[in-house]
Amino acid sequence: MISSEAFVLSLGLLLGSLATWAFKRLPDERWQFLASVPIMKDSSGRWHGLNFTYYGLLTANALVFGVGLLIVLLGSLHVPTTVTLALILAVLLLCLPAAKWVARLVEGKSCTFTVAGAFFVGIFVTPVVLHFLNLVLPEVGVRPVPIVPALAAVMIAYAFGEALGRLACISFGCCYGVSLSAAPSILQKVLGRRHFVFSGKMKKISYAGGMDGMQVVPIQAMTSLVYILAGLAATFLFLKGSFGVAFIVTIAVTQGWRSLSETLRADYRGDGRISAYQIMGILAIFLALALLSLLPAELAITPDLPAGIEAAWHPAVVLFLQGLWGIVFVLFGKSMVTGAEISFHLRHDRI
Repeated sequence: MISSEAFVLSLGLLLGSLATWAFKRLPDERWQFLASVPIMKDSSGRWHGLNFTYYGLLTANALVFGVGLLIVLLGSLHVPTTVTLALILAVLLLCLPAAKWVARLVEGKSCTFTVAGAFFVGIFVTPVVLHFLNLVLPEVGVRPVPIVPALAAVMIAYAFGEALGRLACISFGCCYGVSLSAAPSILQKVLGRRHFVFSGKMKKISYAGGMDGMQVVPIQAMTSLVYILAGLAATFLFLKGSFGVAFIVTIAVTQGWRSLSETLRADYRGDGRISAYQIMGILAIFLALALLSLLPAELAITPDLPAGIEAAWHPAVVLFLQGLWGIVFVLFGKSMVTGAEISFHLRHDRI
């Protein structure tokens, strides 16, 4: 048996330790490329390679962590694992492509992804998917999924997934903040020595912003910490049965911060003083409030955390998560904006 308090504390210690390490290491160019795979040899004998990045590895980690936690939370409500997996697949199939579509629409770039856009699509898609699932489930003898608790679980998973996803942004040098000298004076004093300095000409902050080597606001780290704290608070509320409050806390904090933090970012976010992502964040909060007021009240449910943990350890779930990790790593880890030239040689001293 594990208490709600111990579970949340364990999550906090795990994510806090990971974030502390990541904030110190990932701005360095050493942590951009994970591997280069030779794919074609030219006339000079050199190989041209395909780069795989830590961005992809960290993004895959983030998504699988969020999905795994969602399985635990829905499992604690005794939602059948097959239903949970069907919900996850349906939402991901719609939201993952949206990460590229929305970026292309807002920023006009075909090789860019936006979590903000994927989330905005998801806030519309998830209630619809749950509604259709609940129309089908009674026909096959399965009780409907409680809507508000399920939405709260999805939002908690999103908060943690986005928090860990920001570590991928640090590795690639995207979603970067303004220079520290351009930040408000009070923020300069608060950050002090806690700024970021990125190195590496292949990082986005270098080739798109020319800001490598400069002291910049660590907006990715700030966002990660805000989302981790929101996720921890909401997880505790969820496990105590306060599903509506958990849902509103996560969406208000994450989307409120998204809209505010845009003012501290220096990367291109579309034309205009107010970005489309800021508008999406504010609209998402109002949509969440509207959903909560329109959805019917449900019977009180007491989450069973051990049952949720047991659901996540099922062999089929573990295999599903491994497969999902591999797909996401390939999709997001394959670098579209860098190339590699690779040469090989013998170590004659070891022959």
